[in-house]
Formats: sequence, C-alpha cells, structure tokens
Amino acid sequence: MMKKSLFILASFLLNVSLCQAASPQAHNIILFVPDGLRADIVSKERAPTMASLRDHGVNFTNSHSLFPTFTTPNASALATGHLLGDTGNFGNTIYAGFAVKSAKDSVTPFIENDAVLTDIDEHFVGNYLNEESILAAARKAGYATAAIGKLGPVAIQDLTANNQTIIIDDSTGREGGIALSAAIQAKLQALGLPVQTPARGDNGKAGDKEKPGTQVANVEQQQYFVDVTSKVILPTFKEANQPFVLVFWSRDPDGTQHNQGDSLGAVTPGINGPTSMAAIRNADDNLSALVQTLQALGLDKTTNILVAADHGFSTISKESETSSSANISYSDVSSGKLPAGFLAMDLAIGLDMPLYDPDAKNALVDIKAGQHPKRANGLIGANAELPDVVVAANGGSDLIYLPQGNAKELALKVVDLLLAQDYVSGVFVDDDLGNIAGTLPMSSIGFKGSAITPQPAIVVNFRSYDTGCKVVTVCAAVVADSNLQQGQGMHGSFSRADTKNFMAAIGPDFKQRFKNLAPASNADIGMTMAHLLQLNIPNKGELQGRVLSESLKGGKAVKWQSQLLTSPPASNGLSTILNQQFVGKLPYFDAAGFAGRTVGLKTETAAKKK
Repeated sequence: MMKKSLFILASFLLNVSLCQAASPQAHNIILFVPDGLRADIVSKERAPTMASLRDHGVNFTNSHSLFPTFTTPNASALATGHLLGDTGNFGNTIYAGFAVKSAKDSVTPFIENDAVLTDIDEHFVGNYLNEESILAAARKAGYATAAIGKLGPVAIQDLTANNQTIIIDDSTGREGGIALSAAIQAKLQALGLPVQTPARGDNGKAGDKEKPGTQVANVEQQQYFVDVTSKVILPTFKEANQPFVLVFWSRDPDGTQHNQGDSLGAVTPGINGPTSMAAIRNADDNLSALVQTLQALGLDKTTNILVAADHGFSTISKESETSSSANISYSDVSSGKLPAGFLAMDLAIGLDMPLYDPDAKNALVDIKAGQHPKRANGLIGANAELPDVVVAANGGSDLIYLPQGNAKELALKVVDLLLAQDYVSGVFVDDDLGNIAGTLPMSSIGFKGSAITPQPAIVVNFRSYDTGCKVVTVCAAVVADSNLQQGQGMHGSFSRADTKNFMAAIGPDFKQRFKNLAPASNADIGMTMAHLLQLNIPNKGELQGRVLSESLKGGKAVKWQSQLLTSPPASNGLSTILNQQFVGKLPYFDAAGFAGRTVGLKTETAAKKK
C-alpha cells in the first residue's frame, strides 16, 4: 500500500510539473480535512499518501489550529478565512441565547448537526457566521461546489446553498438532513449507491466506565463518501467541464480517537493504540482514492490539493485533587474521577447557587445526590430561564457566559474559583469586563470582532501534560469536560499538541518540495483558497487570515516574529501566559496557560525575528 501511494503522488506531481505554472483560468481545488490529525504523527509508515504529498509538495512545518481547538470553530475559519471573533463560532457547543428547537430546546446546542445549524442560521438573519463562505462565493462565481463527509463542518462550508452546493454528510437521506437534488439522487441510484449515508456502526460506540469503546475505524461510512465523490461528484464536474471546489471532511482519525477502546482508564497508550493508527490509515486511504480518481479523469493537472486538519489531539485525563465534584460518587463515573460537567458543578458549589441542566429541559441537578449535567453544560442561578452563569462545555476548554447585568462583579468571583482549581491552565476574559489579575483579555486570542452570536465572558483552558513519549505533541494528555472516559481522546485545549495540526499542499499553483517555516493557520488556508479561485469576497469583519503566498510558485519569503504575553499575577501567583507568533499584525497562537500546566508552553523567551 505504501509503495502504491508513493507512486500515485509521484505520478500526480509529474503531471503537475508538466502543466503551465499559471493559467488565465483558476484551477480546481480539493480541500481534504483529516479531522484531528496531529502533524507529528504522520509518517511514511502510518500515512504514506499524506507523507508523500507533504514531502513532494508544500510542508507547513509551523501549522496552527485556531483556539479553542475544536472542529466547528476551525471549520468556520476554513470556510471563511476569518478568526472566531468575526465568525462567532466559539465552540462545538455554544450559548445560543435562545432555546434551539432542534436541540430539544437547549440554549447550549451542540452544533455538529444540520438541523441545529439551520435553526441557528435562521435566528441570526440567515447566516450565523456573518461572513460569506468561500464555497458560497465560488458557487456564485460559476464554480461547481460540493462538501462531503462529517456532519456539521460539511454544512458550515456553505450554509446558504439551497441545493446548489452538493452536501452529503451523516444525515443525508435522514430527517433533518440537507436534501440532495433529484439529479444527484438519480446518479447515486443508477450506480447502486444508497441515497442515505450508512451509519458509523461499531465505530460510533464510545463504551462506558466499564466497557471499552470502539476498536474499529470508520471504514464503511467513509468508503461511502469516497464512492460518492469518485463515482458521482467528480465525474459530474468533469462531464460539465466546469471548474470546481470540493471539500472532503474525513471524520477519521477524530471520531475513532475519541471513541477508541484501546486504553480504558489509562492515559497510555491513549490515542496511540492500534485503533487510532487504523483510523489514520483510513483517512490516508481516502485521500489516495481521491488522487487516483483525479488521475483517471484527467483532472490531476488542473487541481490543487490542500490538506488541513482542523486541530491536533490529546488523551483524556479525568484527574483533579482540588475539584469538589471529583469527591462525589456517580453511577457512571469511575471513583475519584471528574464527571462530565465538573466545571459547571464546581462553579455552582463555589457560588452557592443551584445548577440546572439545559440539555434535560432545565432540570435541577442534585449534585450531592450524585447527579451531573447530561452533556456537561450548565445553567447556574436561582432561575434557569434567567441564569447568572452559563457553562458551554466542549472538552479541553469551556466557555462561560454571564448573560445578566452583574457581569463585572460576578466575573471576579468566577475567576477566583477558576484560579483555585488544579485542572485550569489559563483564563481569558472579555475586554469589556476590565483587567483581572491572572487572566488575559479575549482580544489577545482573536475573540473580539464583528460576531453576531453571543460572546463568552470567560474562556477556560484545561491542564495538559506529557505522558512520557519522545514527541510531546504526539502523547499529550488533557483534562477534558466530556462524557468520554480517561484514556479516550479529546482536543480543544491551548496545548501545542492540540494547536499543531497537519497541513500540506500540492498542485499546479504550489511550489514543490518546499518546507514552509513561516506560521500558517486554518484561516490562512481559507484565504489562500479564495486567492487561488480569484474570488473577491466582501468582508464584514477585519479578523482575517492571510494568503500563504510564500508557498505559491514565484512567492517570496515572509518575515515573522515570536512573542510571549504574560498577565499580571493573581494573588496566588498564577499568570496566564500566551505564546504567539506574528506575520505583520496577524497572530498565530502556539500555546497558553499557567506555567507547568500546558504542553509546549514557553514561560521565558525573547522576541525572535525570522
């Protein structure tokens, strides 16, 4: 398989080199997203196609996911080229500010769901991102467009498509899914392909505290997406002789790494067991199949392939010596471990306020009786309909909203409680709430922009640590606010293990065998796509990425510098430290947190110019 993958990429590269360096018509683009693929895990043995693409094309060695390092925030960056302060997609779970019907009336919906995204879109004047997506702009400019794969981020690529962009995800053919055109349905049926996406099967089983999760990759479902793309979509684009943009979002390795059952209760091997390795190979095989299809259709000479993982990955830890919630017995949580919703529970205990579950019809959570929020989210205050504090739980970091009028006073109390917990590593506070010792302002991480969704008041990063292998970005563990078990997989933190995503590119517009040492982010991938497609997209916000021009043929090197930002210390001595790089005024976020509590965090450095 490895030799075959290397031959495929070598043939692709030869065809690319034979075509003209520039064309009056923009080339096609495939954006392949291997969800949750760590940059440093890719090798010729584990992922031969991606390794070959990286080594023969452009290798983005200084890659960055946006923080919080979750799927939908980075999907919004890839889709629009904007940072989160403009898109308002602050997490996979957000506080919507209204009861979302398709999320069972929860005000804290999990937005990896087509129906939920549709409801939120309708509430926020038809486009919650408040920016036109690249696929939408390309569609309007005459490109054929499609987004295939994982539920949630696929739809985000063109939420305003109205059937004009082909969207096929987990929900295709099911209630709440985005409808396919009659023409595409007919082509699927003619080839014997179902019009309903297969379920994940055993791959979707996460297990529990006693039963391990899955031990198989997401092969069947993703093979369906590959078949649809290679047998229907790309041939349709070829037949129409129409330039195209296609986003293929591979759920693997992310979905398998989350649910893997190789390491129940133990942080080693964690996400480095055989099941996770199979998931990485599964995604690699998918990319290989797409490359072969391009060659068979004669589209390889005119197609750029960009590969960008949305984020890195870590192994879950559920350990704390300071949390009150960890000292309570629960039927579904291992003794002494943190339950899902530990942050909301510890805040409710510390504030001496009731806690309600927004995902259980606002039911009161009886903490002393061993109850915890169903999906880890929480509404804190005397009235669940008018909560003083809302916790939107996400995994390696959580969002805290203060929707009532006493936000400044309450923020001080909440921050004091956060600084007392050993699972916290870095706190960011809305600039409008003033300077709070131990924290940094949200503007420092690109959260203050033109977003129209409710903005969090506080972002909490959780502690991460090295589990002892040679490459720390491959074997980090992170405290995670999740229903998953210790030893399974999560992301979302500000550790370098989560911010360092795999990125590479190859094609007629890109340099060959080029190591790009300059910082690059998912927002830059979006901007580079727009540039290559010759799109002129109007912007409402100013928090944009940049065109990665140094990676394009004829492109010149760029200069950048590193910077360390440190908050004034809190009374207990803790300071939030942010490691970042800049190309001009554009920031790239490496790691952040408290000294000794975040993987890859540098506590002392001089600004370096490159």
